[in-house]
Amino acid sequence: MSVTKKQLIEFEKKVKKVYEAGKIKAPVHLSGNNEDILIEIFKSIDKNDWVFSSWRNHYHALLHGIEEDVLFEKILNGRSMSINSKDRNFYSSSIVGGIIPIALGSALALKKKKSENKVWCFIGDMTFETGIFHECYKYAKNFNLPLKFVVEDNNLSTNTPTDLTWNKKSEIPSDIIYYKYERLYPHHGTGSWVLF
Repeated sequence: MSVTKKQLIEFEKKVKKVYEAGKIKAPVHLSGNNEDILIEIFKSIDKNDWVFSSWRNHYHALLHGIEEDVLFEKILNGRSMSINSKDRNFYSSSIVGGIIPIALGSALALKKKKSENKVWCFIGDMTFETGIFHECYKYAKNFNLPLKFVVEDNNLSTNTPTDLTWNKKSEIPSDIIYYKYERLYPHHGTGSWVLF
């Protein structure tokens, strides 16, 4: 059964409520305002493909088949930034750019195994500007690896605008999925307290 926009939004509202009640003793990174485009992107992602995500991963996890109650339990246990599931071929990390070389290695392994599956790597627009992204992108393209990058551009890294940091953004290659959205929640938390 596919996950709806309403289910995605309601899930994040549920996390917000318990976070504000002090029941989650670790940072949470909530999604919002990008439900429609993610639902569309995940129509192309096979359930057996690998999905790599960053600290803002709840939507990706739900759309790739991690059950809502399982995901919620992990978040309650302080693992919002590190949702991983071998059963669902899903991996996330809070290390900026940390998922990129792992996604690259996974794509190389799939190619060597002659697998039909792909690797999908979701990164932010500031991570897209890093050297590790450009090196791994070049390697994947040159060796024709089954790795697809998705750049989610909210023009922020934590609270630093990407375009001010680099003066301008790099050109997006045509084989990368790229979309812009305005972040609904702050970098972490829910906005009910002052962010450091």
